[in-house]
Amino acid sequence: MKRVIGILLCILLLAGCRSSYITSSWKNKSTATKSFTKILVLGIVRDSDRELQRNMEKHLAGDLAGLGYTAVTSIEEYGLKAFAGLTAKEMLAKLKSSHVNAVLTIVLLNKKMENQFISPRESSRPSGYFQNLFWEYFDNTSTRVFEPGYYIGNTEYFWESKLYGLDKPSLLYSAKTTSFNPASTEKLAHQYGRIIVRDMTRKKLFKKGYSPPKKGF
Repeated sequence: MKRVIGILLCILLLAGCRSSYITSSWKNKSTATKSFTKILVLGIVRDSDRELQRNMEKHLAGDLAGLGYTAVTSIEEYGLKAFAGLTAKEMLAKLKSSHVNAVLTIVLLNKKMENQFISPRESSRPSGYFQNLFWEYFDNTSTRVFEPGYYIGNTEYFWESKLYGLDKPSLLYSAKTTSFNPASTEKLAHQYGRIIVRDMTRKKLFKKGYSPPKKGF
């Protein structure tokens, strides 16, 4: 019994530490588990978030590699301005010349930052407790009213990832995710990669222990 309780506590603690959640996901019904030869992980973010892009791509590619797939990041493969100024035809030719036959995007749709005001503590005593003792009521109420509150900063990220096949160009998968107050961009990237790859695996887009084809590039 103690062991069961311990396991449950561990699960609760792990859940409490997670800051990223999939809010919706979709899979093309005609899509079965694919034999992708090479998957490009492509982050689409503002120039000011390049370090975040680097971490997000790295972790997601690493999680795909953990399943046995060949996955590369856009920054490693092409640099920061990989497809700048290219037409759709030129972009596709560039991907095929690198033997990429699937692209998994990471798009930062929005990043919301706001301050939340934490009010002063409230007294746990009944409101009428000091009604006949004015000086004590005054002292207690003044303490609560004039005790300074404080602000905490909250940051919320809104993400979208899509998986595109290139052999027969089509959208295979799409997911939207929210990340709330991540401890660091490294941890944010780590969590994001895991939940996206886990969701795609559950939807049978990928499989564990995948063995890439011997023939190919």
